[in-house]
Amino acid sequence: MREQEWLAKRFEADRPHLRAVAYRMLGSLSEADDAVQEAWFRLSRSDTSEVDNLGGWLTTVVGRVCLDQLRVRKSRREDPFDVHVPDVIVSGPGGVDPEHEVLLADSVGLALLVVLDTLTPAERLAFVLHDLFAVPFDEIAPIVGRSAPATRQLASRARRRVQGTAPIPDRDAGRQRAVVDAFLAAARDGDFDALLTVLDPDVVLRADYGVAASSVSSREFHGARAVAEQALSFRRFERSGHPALVNGAAGIISTSGGRPVAVMGFTVTRGRIVAIDILADPERLGALDLSAVLDDD
Repeated sequence: MREQEWLAKRFEADRPHLRAVAYRMLGSLSEADDAVQEAWFRLSRSDTSEVDNLGGWLTTVVGRVCLDQLRVRKSRREDPFDVHVPDVIVSGPGGVDPEHEVLLADSVGLALLVVLDTLTPAERLAFVLHDLFAVPFDEIAPIVGRSAPATRQLASRARRRVQGTAPIPDRDAGRQRAVVDAFLAAARDGDFDALLTVLDPDVVLRADYGVAASSVSSREFHGARAVAEQALSFRRFERSGHPALVNGAAGIISTSGGRPVAVMGFTVTRGRIVAIDILADPERLGALDLSAVLDDD
């Protein structure tokens, strides 16, 4: 009993870290929680007397569980719609909530998670565990069933994809907010030229309305003119918008009748918006804790 109690306490101490690993692997908060819980089940049934580094052992277990989930997701093609915005982490505009700090370390913005979704399951595992959590390749290799050099190549391919595709957000939160506010004001006023000045020429807009959407479909738009045309329909977001931090970056929550209808995350790089991610899936919005933003109104 004492050993089980010790394991339980140790596991709870490691839970935030393990959840961070799973979130980067899966881009889903609920699936991340499931993966962490599965790691506990495996720990409680295992003989760890010869495990020197329990934290490292748990990290690789979570990685293995997540890899299995990614492979199942890919084989079943669970996402029947073209655009998928990863689960968002919302904090008040004043700063990231303490309970979210570990989840959002390493600047895990929505743009990065979107790129991670384009990797193969093995590439994603190798990159996340090695580049984001410093797990040695010889410990990752058995999980993906490859040699350490081959695993290194997986991470290298993933790294090139990330560095070539995932934009790096500006660090100045005030500057981010000013750009987003200028975008919303231009959309509200119907000022097409003003929209073009705050949008990067290669900006991408992703809108995820979920599988149950009937009157509107999930869409993706590329380029400043295409996104500016769509932005002219964002006036309702501006009128009912609540400033927030979405994955640590400037964003807004749009409400109707006191209920959230969309979370918009913006990636601002060099003073221009390079990505806009809109999560408007009612089911997934209902699972989010938005109290840090909406309870202050």
